[in-house]
Amino acid sequence: MEAINYLLKFVFDAFLMVLVLRVWLQLVKADFYNPLSQFIVKVSNPLVIPLRRIIPGLGGIDLSTVILAYVIATLTFIIIPLINGGPVDIVMALYLGLIYLIKQTGILLFIIMLVMALMSWVVQGYNPTQMIFHQLTAPVLAPVRRIVPNIGGLDLSVLVTFLLLNVINILLRGWVPYWAMI
Repeated sequence: MEAINYLLKFVFDAFLMVLVLRVWLQLVKADFYNPLSQFIVKVSNPLVIPLRRIIPGLGGIDLSTVILAYVIATLTFIIIPLINGGPVDIVMALYLGLIYLIKQTGILLFIIMLVMALMSWVVQGYNPTQMIFHQLTAPVLAPVRRIVPNIGGLDLSVLVTFLLLNVINILLRGWVPYWAMI
């Protein structure tokens, strides 16, 4: 049973990350023809396209993808307890789904910045994945870069942003019920 729980959680998390990336790529107007962008779009299209016929976008935000991501996050807290034979509280699942979606978005930002930092040490020249990661993180890192200058050509904005994300996570752990449990 533990293996099934692990696999289900992996599938839910992976698809949730794809949906979050899809919305994020649209918000930052990232290069649509980049291979990573194409992968994200093609993987998520089978569920997003039918929803777009029902749920229109709002102010440049793809509401159908956002709602689908929320549904996937919420289903994590419905299907896994059902499979384990436990009780399911729909209202609590809706709440936990929202928290989980927000937390997974922060984790995804952290992972992308970490991979981007590691790639900057290893990759020489143009890399399409590195370009997309730069486009995704630029809105978050730009305000930090205005405050924290480069020191000897070393960009400390990623490190400062890591610290800020951890501080936010610690604060939310104290303020938002169940934040630490997810």
